[in-house]
Amino acid sequence: MNPTRFLLPLILCCGFLGSAQYKYEREFRILKKQFPEKALLFLEDKIDGAKRVRYYKEVDSTKISYETKLKKDKLHYSIEFNEEGVLEDIEITINKVDVPNESWQNIEKYLNGNFQKSKISKIQQQYPALDGESPGHTLKNAFQNLLLPSLNYELIISAKEDGDYQQYEILFDAEGSFKKLRKSLPPNYDHVLY
Repeated sequence: MNPTRFLLPLILCCGFLGSAQYKYEREFRILKKQFPEKALLFLEDKIDGAKRVRYYKEVDSTKISYETKLKKDKLHYSIEFNEEGVLEDIEITINKVDVPNESWQNIEKYLNGNFQKSKISKIQQQYPALDGESPGHTLKNAFQNLLLPSLNYELIISAKEDGDYQQYEILFDAEGSFKKLRKSLPPNYDHVLY
């Protein structure tokens, strides 16, 4: 009896099951003319005074999106659109001290309760595009850095689990309550344009 007949299907099944929990994401820098026209028209007069404006196409395991990254008023923004140029969310890179104390305590409680050890590599304050709210209003809220009940906090962490380190993307609501966890692969930088 040949053991590889049984081993190969088992390995393939495990590979498919394991891949469902990963976030495969690649980000490519693109030219402005390759960005969705609807998104460019939306941003046209709203990002005056912004520095380091860059355009990206992001491909992950579930969708394709487009991002504009920029620096405005000393804050780093990431403005994400779908393929049609419709605003999805706006993220601001922040520090731990920028999160309200009670919310941060809830986030820490989740991290300590679910991981042996964790190290935060990035924190973002996320303003999702809400139904019934104009994209311009969402952008205005983000540029004013308002603490609203509709915002989320997205953490990128390295966590020790069963003796091995994994990278995760975790989403929390404004109160620091857990919303979603995705295991992600480390970013691949071989596509960066200089």
